[in-house]
Amino acid sequence: MSETFDRQEKIYPKRVKGKFRTIKWVLTSVFLGIYFIVPWIKLYGRSAVLFDIPNRKFYIFNIVFWPQEVFYLAILMLLLAMGLFFFTAVAGRLWCGYACPQTVFSDLFAAIERFIEGDRHERMVLDHSPWSLKKISEKIKKHIVWLALSIAVSFTFVAYFVPPIELGRRIVTGHLSSANAFWLFLFTATIYCFCGFFKEMVCLVPCPYGRFQSALCDQDTLIIGFDEKRGEPRGQLKKAASAAKQGDCVDCSLCVQVCPTGIDIRNGLQYECIGCAQCIDTCNLVMKKIGKPEGLIRYGSLNIFSGGATHILRPRVVLYATILIVLISGLFYKVATRTPLEIDVVRNRSSLYQRTSDGKILNIYTLKALNMDQKDHRFMIKVQGMQAKLVVGSNPIQVKGGDVYQTTVSLSIDEKTATKRVNHFSFVIENVDNPKIKARRESTFIAPVM
Repeated sequence: MSETFDRQEKIYPKRVKGKFRTIKWVLTSVFLGIYFIVPWIKLYGRSAVLFDIPNRKFYIFNIVFWPQEVFYLAILMLLLAMGLFFFTAVAGRLWCGYACPQTVFSDLFAAIERFIEGDRHERMVLDHSPWSLKKISEKIKKHIVWLALSIAVSFTFVAYFVPPIELGRRIVTGHLSSANAFWLFLFTATIYCFCGFFKEMVCLVPCPYGRFQSALCDQDTLIIGFDEKRGEPRGQLKKAASAAKQGDCVDCSLCVQVCPTGIDIRNGLQYECIGCAQCIDTCNLVMKKIGKPEGLIRYGSLNIFSGGATHILRPRVVLYATILIVLISGLFYKVATRTPLEIDVVRNRSSLYQRTSDGKILNIYTLKALNMDQKDHRFMIKVQGMQAKLVVGSNPIQVKGGDVYQTTVSLSIDEKTATKRVNHFSFVIENVDNPKIKARRESTFIAPVM
C-alpha cells in the first residue's frame, strides 16, 4: 500500500490498436448504449426500468417488484457474487478489464484526453512545458468535456429513479428535491474525480478485488502473462549471426507504455494488472514488424507458461458453476412462478369476538389485497378450513393495478357449533379471470367455549 502512495509519477498510457482493443471498444459501446438508452424506453406509459423509491415500486419492464419481494434482490446479489467468483477462477480479471464501470468510463475519459491533448509523447511534453495560452486552452477544453460527460452520466444514473423527462423538467424549473440534487452532484463529482484524476489509483488502492483475486485464482486460471522461455534474454534486435541466444523480446517497453496502471507485465502476475490485454495487442504489433510469431505476451495459465497444461474442469470451477446454475435456475423459477398478488389480514383488536342477537359468533377482520400487476383485476374473497358465513361489502372486489384494496370482512358461525376456542383457517383471494392466480393468508377465529 505504501509503495502505491509513494509512486507519484503520472501515467501516460499510449494509444494502441489490435484485436483486444477492438473488443474493448465494442463492449464499451454496448454497455454505454444500454446505460444511456434504457431510462428513455417507455412501457405502459412509464419508464421501462424505474426504481420508484417514494412509491416503493421497482419496475423491470413488465414486472413490478415490491418491498415485500426483497429476497429477489438477495438472490441477485448472490448470483452476481458467484458469477464474479466463477469467471475469475476460469479467466482471471475479465470483469476488471472489460466490464467494470471504472474501467469503461476511465477508458472514455482517456480517449477524450488523447483526442484533445494528443498521444503519450504529446501529453508528456504538454504537461512538462511552461503554462501558455495553448496549454491553458487544451486543459480547459479537456475538463469541460470531462465535466459534460460526468453530468450526462450522473443525469442518466438519477434517471433510473426519476423519469428522465420529469428530471429534466425539475432541473429547468428549479424544483429539484434535495435527494435529486444530492445524487446529481455526488455522482457527477465521483465520475469526474475517479475517471479523470484518480483513474488507475481507484483500481490499485480502494478496490479490494485485485488483492483477493489470489484466493480465487490458481495455476490453471487464464491470465495475461509473458512467455519468459521464449522472450528471455531480452535485448535490442540484432543480426541473425549474433542473435542465436537472444529471446524474442526486444525490450521496446511498449507493453509498459500502453498499460493503464503502469506495470511491466514481464515481471510476472501482479495485482495491479486489470486484464485489459492492451499489452498483448502492442506486443503482437511489434512481433509482426520484426517477423516473429505473435503471442509473446498472451492469455494463458501459469501452468502453460511453465510448460505444462491447463485443466479446465477442477473442483473450484465445478463448485462455482454448480452454485451459479442453482442460483440462476432458482431465480428464473421464482420469477416464472411469481404470483402478482399479496394478501394481508389483521384481526379486529377492539374485541376478540362478538355475539349477535340471533345466536351467532362474529369475528371481524381488516383485509388488504395488493395487486402487484400493472392491470386492473377482479378478485373473489373466500374462506378455507372452516365452515363460516363470510360477509364483505362487495365480492368480488375490483383492485386497480399497483394498488392496495382495503376492506372489512366478518365471519360468523352458530354458537352451538363452536367446539374449539381457537379455530385455524385461511383467507384466499382468487383472480376471477385466472383462478391460478391466488394468494392465501392464515388466520384464526376466536369463539367462546364453555
